Amino acid sequence: MTAPSLISVTAETVEKTGFFCKMSARKEAGYQRKLAWLKARFAEGLQMRLLGGGERGFIEFMPGDYAWRAIEGAGDYMVIHCLWVVGRSKGKGLSSLLIEDALATAQAGGFKGLAAVTSANNWLIDAGILEHHGFRSVAKAPPAFDIMLRSFEPAAPAPNFCGGWEKKLADLPGGGAGFTVFRSDQCPYLDNAVLNVARFAEERGIAFREIELTSAAEVRALSPTPYGVFAVVKDGALLSYHYLSPKELAKRVA
Repeated sequence: MTAPSLISVTAETVEKTGFFCKMSARKEAGYQRKLAWLKARFAEGLQMRLLGGGERGFIEFMPGDYAWRAIEGAGDYMVIHCLWVVGRSKGKGLSSLLIEDALATAQAGGFKGLAAVTSANNWLIDAGILEHHGFRSVAKAPPAFDIMLRSFEPAAPAPNFCGGWEKKLADLPGGGAGFTVFRSDQCPYLDNAVLNVARFAEERGIAFREIELTSAAEVRALSPTPYGVFAVVKDGALLSYHYLSPKELAKRVA
């Protein structure tokens, strides 16, 4: 099988190519917010590759100083945000193709390696696929997060998680009574995730507040989880760091 071409998405082409997620819902708020977010991030060095040839998948990565994950000490590295290969494109080695392109791009750019925050409980990359490409775990955080790193210079200091999760929760206004949702526009599905919590809170008469994270620096300073770009907090305690459907919310708050 001939490997498909990779399409490099840029600020000039993203309107035409899209960015894979929510492609059938380009008029929805989540898509438009992600589009604006991307246009601002390309100037910071964000890279995106789409699979060509009718295959379905993509990778998004950027310099560690601007990565939207709650990690620190990553300035010498590129950091993967998302890697997704779906449907009939699975099982063809296309995730490896995307990872190898990211590694080559990081090395050509003078970075010391490529890192990613992984989790088995979220839309983040599973650590196993990265291990096949020489990545190793250099830091862990509860409940199931790892920083996986492929270093081109093994002696270089590795990135770490920002930490301080409990303090960030304790510092919420009013002790975090009711629901607090941390959100960003890094993922187009987060718009619906926030709406699910807001509607649930309104139906139950529970206080609701939304904290919008508008920069990588705010993610590091404020996010109560390593995922960084989304979290649901209930009465000052972390409820979830991933999308919850209305049924899932009801089960957790029962």
